[in-house]
Amino acid sequence: MNYTGTLCVEHFDSPLRLDKMVYMVVEKHTSDLLHLKRSPGIRSWSLLVGIVSVGLAAAYYSSDSVLWKLFYVTGCMFVALQNMEEWEEATFDKQNGVIELKTFSLYAVMLTLWKKGQEKVLLDLRHLRDISVHEEKVRYLGTGYVLVLRMATGFSHPLTQSATLSGRSDVEALSALLKRFLELEALQQNLTREDEDEDCEEDDDDFEQLGMEGDDESSDSSDRHEQPPQ
Repeated sequence: MNYTGTLCVEHFDSPLRLDKMVYMVVEKHTSDLLHLKRSPGIRSWSLLVGIVSVGLAAAYYSSDSVLWKLFYVTGCMFVALQNMEEWEEATFDKQNGVIELKTFSLYAVMLTLWKKGQEKVLLDLRHLRDISVHEEKVRYLGTGYVLVLRMATGFSHPLTQSATLSGRSDVEALSALLKRFLELEALQQNLTREDEDEDCEEDDDDFEQLGMEGDDESSDSSDRHEQPPQ
């Protein structure tokens, strides 16, 4: 069963459409693979066009030399790319037990002359324990939300490098989809049951140890009473 782009999930007993989800888009969804993508939003492109337009206007109306005009345009271009969101991908592969997170930065590509720009992080899917929504402050823009992957080793890693400002509901819907796909709730219940069983076994061992110590003390007391007087 495949899903591409549009996904419908249950949210508070009502279907929530994810085709307009700003946080991440479902590229592929099978029983063993979930592929998510994220591209720069309209806010990033608007900011890019606005800053570049300032550089072009400064170069057009300036009476400076050609080198200065080129500096105006290039400087505004770099500032615009620096503030632009990145292209990001997340792949959850249950068959190979791997979480693959990719990030592509156009600013890093231009800054390193096409030598670098793409980063890749590999996580062990078997160590994933929980997925939660994290709230963080975005400078000048308000509050953003991002999903955080919590591993069994105590290490946490964000699903994306930048938070979304679209609203908490989109992020929570994606979190519910991932938990259902990875069956994290069943895993957490099994881990909780195992912890309870271990606690019960430890209590039984402590009880048996106390019982053996009590028997030893009773035996010593009996021996003292049975010894004949000298």
